[in-house]
Amino acid sequence: MTTIDANTLRTWQLQRREFILVDTLPAESFAKGHLPDAINIVSDDILQQAPDRLPDKQALIVVYCASATCKRAGLSAERLARLGYNQVHHFVGGKRDWVAAGFPLE
Repeated sequence: MTTIDANTLRTWQLQRREFILVDTLPAESFAKGHLPDAINIVSDDILQQAPDRLPDKQALIVVYCASATCKRAGLSAERLARLGYNQVHHFVGGKRDWVAAGFPLE
């Protein structure tokens, strides 16, 4: 699994690089604030929802959760890899590192 940091992720956004950003936290957390352009697929539901919501297994996908100690994104990345997605990146620092870097939430 490839990891990515907040600065690289923000650079990708500003460059308008094509990728899918997946917030793996519960819907309530997503509603309170999430990274720009993220979609919400709760980690517990990723195996069931990925085929419909992420139909292109060749797409560049970045998953994240709350912080470096949160395990949801890592589990989701592993599950996506098992389903055959081959360009999954794990933003390990999650929302905490994003906000600490001064980047916006939606």
